[in-house]
Amino acid sequence: MSTQARLADTDIGNSPEVSMKKLGTLVATAALASTSAFGVAVTAHAADGAGTAATTSGAPTASASLQQKLDWAVARANLPADLKAKVLELGKRLPANDEQRLQALGDRFGIGDTTWRELINNSINPGDYACATTPLTTWINGKVDEIDFYTYYLLYVMGGLDLPTYDALILGTESRANTFGVDGSYTNELTRTMKNLRSFWDVDGASIQLMPMKGKQSFADVDRMAYVLSVMYGDSPADEVSRAKLIRELVNSDPALRGGDHPLFTFNAFAFDPTGDAEAEELGLTKRIIMGDGIMEGMRAVGLDVTAPRSILSHEYGHQVQYAKNLFDSPLRGPEATRRTELMADALGTYFMTHKQGQAINDQKVLQNEQSFYNVGDCSFTSSGHHGTPNQRLASSTWAVGIVKAQANQGHTVGGSQFGAMFDAKLPQIVAPDAK
Repeated sequence: MSTQARLADTDIGNSPEVSMKKLGTLVATAALASTSAFGVAVTAHAADGAGTAATTSGAPTASASLQQKLDWAVARANLPADLKAKVLELGKRLPANDEQRLQALGDRFGIGDTTWRELINNSINPGDYACATTPLTTWINGKVDEIDFYTYYLLYVMGGLDLPTYDALILGTESRANTFGVDGSYTNELTRTMKNLRSFWDVDGASIQLMPMKGKQSFADVDRMAYVLSVMYGDSPADEVSRAKLIRELVNSDPALRGGDHPLFTFNAFAFDPTGDAEAEELGLTKRIIMGDGIMEGMRAVGLDVTAPRSILSHEYGHQVQYAKNLFDSPLRGPEATRRTELMADALGTYFMTHKQGQAINDQKVLQNEQSFYNVGDCSFTSSGHHGTPNQRLASSTWAVGIVKAQANQGHTVGGSQFGAMFDAKLPQIVAPDAK
């Protein structure tokens, strides 16, 4: 990533882009583009016409104006008339480049480029590429089907879906009081794994914080919401109070959204490094890994929660190793560059998960771990957020398992720089065409 402040996703890597993750005080420029997708939910919910700037499914395209998007969704949303009126009134007051401001910040910090958010975006904005359906993509589309799609779409357009992500990034802190998972059931597992990661890799682990991303609590306080929104959009908290109140009202309008605890709000995980960005450091942002409750819920739903939370954290820590060792640098550009860093992070994470000095999981659990990456592979070959196909992600993890097994001294660990060089030598084979 070329930006100063750096953010990498988990296996999770980079989304094709419609996502609205932005950090307002640091606005640059960014473009909308929706690519890879499965798109079941949108096809089902957005089949009616939407006028000029519309996709074949009827939904407004990424290039449609903010007002067109709001008009389209409000006309179809299952909302009281007074709440619809509030949405349209706020829309008139928001600047025309409202979405672009948010996307610019997300582009700069990489928050819109995580594989997890890509799955969410694709359920809203299906594009030109599609992979074979995995259990996780099926689950995601089912979660969209639970709720009033048009209310969900309004939250998406207005930045409400991104609030929990930015709340964790901007105001999150590492604390013993933190819990992971909606019910807190992953707290001990992830805190122990983070301690192990800090001692396993040859980077300064003490400077990397681990914190959760929560749903309902992100919408609990209007003043807190307004502050986070002001950073997202680059204005003052006072300017965002009306939006904050409306977002909270929308979240509470549909019981299926659980007041913000629906997994779609927190289906994300990422690593962040503010090094070299004065504005990010002024905000108090530190090197951190943020784990969303929604991801753990999704992995549990598809039967991968035995190893997936740890493997996701290990992947994210792999990005921190890449930051520390300058492993993001390569002659590759665009989708190929993103794919390389994501597949390498898969390998770094799997190496830790299977190594005797790491998590030392057995072969059966390794396969389960690999499946957590396989489930979020994508076929968005032209997207800047391309993370590798399911088979490539599986191949990367399998290669890392082989490195562990081939070591004569099972107590020895390969350092980050050496591991990166070994991976780059293997990369051409990992990404070689595999169609039969």
